[in-house]
Amino acid sequence: MSTTMSNTFVQKSSHRASLTRSMKGQRSRAMRVVCEATTQVKRNKNIQKLQAGYLFPEIARRRNAHQEANPDAKLISLGIGDTTEPIPPYIVNGLMKGAEAMGTLEGYKGYGPEQGYAPIREAIFNRLYANTGLTPNDIYVSDGSKCDIGRMQMMFGEDVTVALQDPAYPVYVDSSVIMGMTGDYNGSNFDGITYMECRPENDFFPDLSKVPRTDIIFFCSPNNPTGSAATREQLTELVNFARKNGSIIVYDAAYALFIEDDNCPRSIFEIPGAEECAIETCSFSKYAGFTGIRLGWTVISDKLKFEDGSPVAQSFVRVATTVFNGASVISQAGGIACMEDEGWKEMNELVAYYKENAKILRKTFEDMGFTVFGGDNAPYVWVGFPGRDSWDVFAEILEKCDIVTTPGSGFGAAGDGFVRASAFGHRENILEAVERFKKVYSK
Repeated sequence: MSTTMSNTFVQKSSHRASLTRSMKGQRSRAMRVVCEATTQVKRNKNIQKLQAGYLFPEIARRRNAHQEANPDAKLISLGIGDTTEPIPPYIVNGLMKGAEAMGTLEGYKGYGPEQGYAPIREAIFNRLYANTGLTPNDIYVSDGSKCDIGRMQMMFGEDVTVALQDPAYPVYVDSSVIMGMTGDYNGSNFDGITYMECRPENDFFPDLSKVPRTDIIFFCSPNNPTGSAATREQLTELVNFARKNGSIIVYDAAYALFIEDDNCPRSIFEIPGAEECAIETCSFSKYAGFTGIRLGWTVISDKLKFEDGSPVAQSFVRVATTVFNGASVISQAGGIACMEDEGWKEMNELVAYYKENAKILRKTFEDMGFTVFGGDNAPYVWVGFPGRDSWDVFAEILEKCDIVTTPGSGFGAAGDGFVRASAFGHRENILEAVERFKKVYSK
């Protein structure tokens, strides 16, 4: 990278510096606030361990502060991975049919099975898992993979040890903290969690020979935030590692449909032996634009057993039937439409739209001399700013470009020095963002 470009990166306008200090001051004051008690109920000690707010609300807070300070600015969000394009017509029609049926005596449904109705479990199985040795009974339909991760954590309880990729989706860490699986925050990470560093130097796959045994291994592929997809060889190594250690892999496949590389499996169950050591969770959110509809699924083979020989699925169902009444029947109708030929075609076209956005972003950063990862098998572009604090880069881009990104350190200590740019956006906004980036960061 040229000296001119490096100088551009380091320059900070007085306005930006002032805004950053203001934000840090606001955050510091917010953390010092002590409210007057109205009860004698003690706060959950594990929630007290959480550092500041959840990542994305914190980003929203800073975005709002910037907008308030710059009311005429047209902000473009490449931050949170929320879909922007309309749900395709065939899938919408499926949702409408589901809603209309609720207005008839013949079609009305009240409480349904917490695992999902048989037609959608069969549809997901037939489309995605028919050649894996699983059965439709191994599919558990839900209101999304994030919610299922929370229910899994309830199922595992506080007496388990946890490993996860670093950087990683914050839910894995925060839910582990809330459940009491961790120690205190030590300034960069939480004690009691094994952080498996995933950096460019190791091709974003951890050196498992240096990872101690843990009960649970959270693993996301394609990875959020780095956009890296694990190869068949790497996942085989992971499955063998888990089987050797008697661990359970919680495999987050929320972005699997974005994978282009044939050597990168779309399901952990493509790997022999995974049915004995892995749970897979997935979602319609990023495939069909269901972030506001809420529908997902988790896959647990009846071959997966706890130490006492009891089926993991049995405990998962027990938790679900206690705290969850099942996914909306209207959402399930839309999910069935997604799995039918026309809906499947529409979903892939929608995914292709976001993938093209990702390619545009990646090429832009590469042309400007950045080191860039992701953007091919995932909707995220992972951009390197070596030697710089991720939150400072986030603030600089927000101030100079009026663009919201996500600081890499928000996903873990190994993410510092990077920012994540999301490809979920209208094409015209992506192209406008590209021009703004070029104006500020081009040579």
